[in-house]
Amino acid sequence: MRILIYSYNYYPELIGIAPLMTELAEGMVKRGHEVRVLTAMPWYPEGEIHPSYKGKFFTTEDIRGVIVQRSYIWTSKKRNLFSRIGFEFSFVFFSLIQALKGWRPDVILLTVPGLPVCIPAALLGNLYDSPVVLNLQDILPDAAVQVGLINNEKLIKILKNLEKFAYRAATKISVIADGFTKNIAAKGVALEKIVEIPNWVDINFIRPMPRENNYFRRENNLEDKFVILYSGNIALTQGLETVIEAAALVQHIPDIAVVIVGEQKALARLQEYCDRCGAKNVRLLPFQPREKLPEMLAAADVGLVVQKKNVLDFNMPSKIQVLLASGRAIIASVPATGTAASAINKSGGGIVTPPEDPHALAAAIEDLYNYREKTIALGNKGRAYAESNYAFEIALDKYEQLFASVVRA
Repeated sequence: MRILIYSYNYYPELIGIAPLMTELAEGMVKRGHEVRVLTAMPWYPEGEIHPSYKGKFFTTEDIRGVIVQRSYIWTSKKRNLFSRIGFEFSFVFFSLIQALKGWRPDVILLTVPGLPVCIPAALLGNLYDSPVVLNLQDILPDAAVQVGLINNEKLIKILKNLEKFAYRAATKISVIADGFTKNIAAKGVALEKIVEIPNWVDINFIRPMPRENNYFRRENNLEDKFVILYSGNIALTQGLETVIEAAALVQHIPDIAVVIVGEQKALARLQEYCDRCGAKNVRLLPFQPREKLPEMLAAADVGLVVQKKNVLDFNMPSKIQVLLASGRAIIASVPATGTAASAINKSGGGIVTPPEDPHALAAAIEDLYNYREKTIALGNKGRAYAESNYAFEIALDKYEQLFASVVRA
């Protein structure tokens, strides 16, 4: 098949949807399919275009057999509604120009966020008479509204209409969690149109490794510590202030170190909060190169997943699969009825605590610190579950079957 993937993010970006879409595209190429990717100039999470791509409107690259067609995006250091609108519309316009420079696809995979890009994807589907598979990584505009990013009623109405259009225009909709199915089914999407395919992890790359002689522990003076690790995006849905408050509550145990790995600008804001709380046991560290990710995860005794109270059935952190595959216990400070809690409870690989409750999080940290056998057992269960449910080959099989089915139809 000739597969066109429409995604805001792609390699060399390190977090979010970029690694997933990169692995999917390269996996399809290894199975003999032709793949081209329509994406933006690399910009995430810094919010600035990478230096080697600045000043360019279009680039086309062959990266490990995938044709990657990048287009200009308007970015701003100010993260507000105006900058977001500029970003969305610049990508919609310029990516459509790139889309017309290449072969006719047999199938189009459009990954969301964001919503406006469903318009050029639908146009291409009609132009090429190609089926469109809509892949929901977040449910918009629910996510933006619930976390307070958007509160303008007129804009919300426009986005809700775009959401309806995206669901109607898609041939099939792939969702990453059962909570997503319930959400969009309640909005009138027929169940036969929905396919559940969880996000995956490369279980050969992310794997259990020893804590001892670990570079990450050695370089950051963590060799004798019980390490609680959060690594990933620092955004409105997380609420990492809860982690810092919990860290302050366990300072009476000098062996515990809370490590937060993220984007530099966001870390500066968290440092101010650490100073305010007097949390001296928190280490704030920059993102690591991807090749060092398995060893960084292995440096932890416990991995963290954190969400705010209002994050229920519109967001599913991809770090859950990664932490399970690493063989480390998880503490999830997330809503008990949300998609994240459901995934962790099914896996048996972690503990769920109430969100935005630093006392509950601190108690869970102390519990795993005091009962190391329990910590190890949770990690082992999580790894076994990841092998059975989140292996990349399983997801690749499902996507290949889904693409083949819509092409035949």
